[in-house]
Amino acid sequence: MASVFSRIINGELPCYKVAEDEKNIAILDIEPIVEGHVLVIPKNEVDKIYELPEEDYLSLMAFAARVARAVEKAMDCIRVGYEVVGLDVHHVHVHLLPLSGPKDMDLSRPHKELSGERMAEIAATIASHIEK
Repeated sequence: MASVFSRIINGELPCYKVAEDEKNIAILDIEPIVEGHVLVIPKNEVDKIYELPEEDYLSLMAFAARVARAVEKAMDCIRVGYEVVGLDVHHVHVHLLPLSGPKDMDLSRPHKELSGERMAEIAATIASHIEK
């Protein structure tokens, strides 16, 4: 059965897309810890990051860096943190979190409730900063 991320990639489920290339997609987390919380996902559905083929891993990390630079420019933050956990969805994904302090990396914190309008605004703002 396809993961929720594969269903998003295949256009079966909606998302707030930030960026996409031939191997990866970046979307806003629908249950963000902080505003600008992005998930970077390889289109190749693999459960664990260390099981990705090397080419896909390198592509994912390069793509995540491009998106992180855009998040850093778009959001009011000190830097962008990366976190890979993979317990909730068994499809590799990298959390990009705009950081104002160390607690912003704690994924167990309560999620923010943002309107669809605000989510779309954040996605568009980050997307406008993606390097071409």
